[in-house]
Amino acid sequence: MSPFPGLLPDEAVDSVAHLIQTALTPIFMLSGIGTLLNLFNTRLARVSDHIEKANETLETTQEKAKRHYLHQHIRHLHRRTLLLDASILLGAVGGASTCGAAFVLFLGSLRDSSVASWLVVMFGLALACTVGALATFLCDSLLAWHGLRVTTSWARSVRPNG
Repeated sequence: MSPFPGLLPDEAVDSVAHLIQTALTPIFMLSGIGTLLNLFNTRLARVSDHIEKANETLETTQEKAKRHYLHQHIRHLHRRTLLLDASILLGAVGGASTCGAAFVLFLGSLRDSSVASWLVVMFGLALACTVGALATFLCDSLLAWHGLRVTTSWARSVRPNG
């Protein structure tokens, strides 16, 4: 028996409910990708600020050992910016693909045509790019952790004994 007697047959309610459930998947994924992009952009801004500070310190430092360390540190930070740029690019493509999947799903429901192959391609691309964005972000995190260990060991080596 239909929840709306006389308005919609049971099959129509089931197909509308299925369409709504299917349409929500890309929306949740897009929300998650948006959160990741915000995280990546915030992290990139912090790394950029750190590069500026290191460059300012480099300009005022005369000590050869410290200048060498700062040059290495700036190169390390530039590698991190490349990884974060890749994370942002992949996340953006993943978000656009998610939107494309939702659009294809919408067109398929309007035209009542078979768009399954386009839907699989768009959603698959969104998933692959999101995984790629997370992988490059993991690489940035590993570089950041490595940088912390190097900075800590360098600071210990230049600290006066006593």
